[in-house]
Amino acid sequence: MISSLAASLPNRTRALAPGFAVSLIVAAAASFLSEHYGVPVMLFALLLGMALNFLADDNKCKAGIEFTARSVLRLGVALLGLRITLEQIAGLGWKPMALVILLVVTTILVSVIAAKMLGFPRLFGMLTGGATAICGASAALALAAALPSHPQKERATLFTVIGVSALSTLAMILYPMIAEFFGLSPQLAGIFLGATIHDVAQVVGAGYSMSSETGDTATVVKLMRVAMLLPVILCAAMITRAQGVDAGGKKPPLLPWFAVGFILLACLNSTGWLTPSLQGLGSDLSRGCLVIAISALGMKTRLGELAAVGIKPILLMVGESIFLIALVLLVLHWGF
Repeated sequence: MISSLAASLPNRTRALAPGFAVSLIVAAAASFLSEHYGVPVMLFALLLGMALNFLADDNKCKAGIEFTARSVLRLGVALLGLRITLEQIAGLGWKPMALVILLVVTTILVSVIAAKMLGFPRLFGMLTGGATAICGASAALALAAALPSHPQKERATLFTVIGVSALSTLAMILYPMIAEFFGLSPQLAGIFLGATIHDVAQVVGAGYSMSSETGDTATVVKLMRVAMLLPVILCAAMITRAQGVDAGGKKPPLLPWFAVGFILLACLNSTGWLTPSLQGLGSDLSRGCLVIAISALGMKTRLGELAAVGIKPILLMVGESIFLIALVLLVLHWGF
């Protein structure tokens, strides 16, 4: 069916169609399983993609899988801009924003240093730190798209997605208990959950499981963290540019097109012109693109390659999460 459909398309589209179609099917299966079993969709997409990794070497599918893992990923990152507005960020005042900036910068710096001490490239520390500090798997994928090429980049990206998805699910269960243990008020509990849990969906689930006020606060604080994706992407782009020319002999742009799209869509979303239904559609499209892209990335890796990294990356990501919890609780105690 896929082959007959591809035969009727223009040459470029025909070359990409089989690989893209396979990625789309894997993403649809992952979404179905996620809805019925409550496991993060990114994790299902990655594991199902890895089960079909032989397709990445197939001549019919290879080009489409490469395109999906690269271009569809960047489109999904650009559409993340529709998740935030300037009004949402301003609504909580300057303290939560200062907290978000502090935790994102500090967590990424500590992660880069810790990764270097453990013998990993700084790139791996930036990926895991960005995923922990900003917005989980989405941040890892966005940073991977902006960071310079590295022989281990795809493996590091996939390992980060697996780790942060598992930790985010665990956080959704444990972090409300931590908030209750420390006797945080509904608003402070929302700030704590929004500032520490990795993925947006898990923040929403944890926040509203406590109260409506906690859920609302947690969601807005989380969106502030999502907004930090842009400056971090810009820093990654400058690192990439400083590395020199790319494979085509040209310097990569200082501002990648998906970062420009992120800015423009965030500004458009802040005008109030978009209806809630359009905002929801954009958010769903972003999520869909990222799930399709991670399916393709899964097809490009081998389980043996991930298993070879050992226990140290797991310790790094757990340590980053514990550091983030301690930092946020300390700031809430002394600064709020």
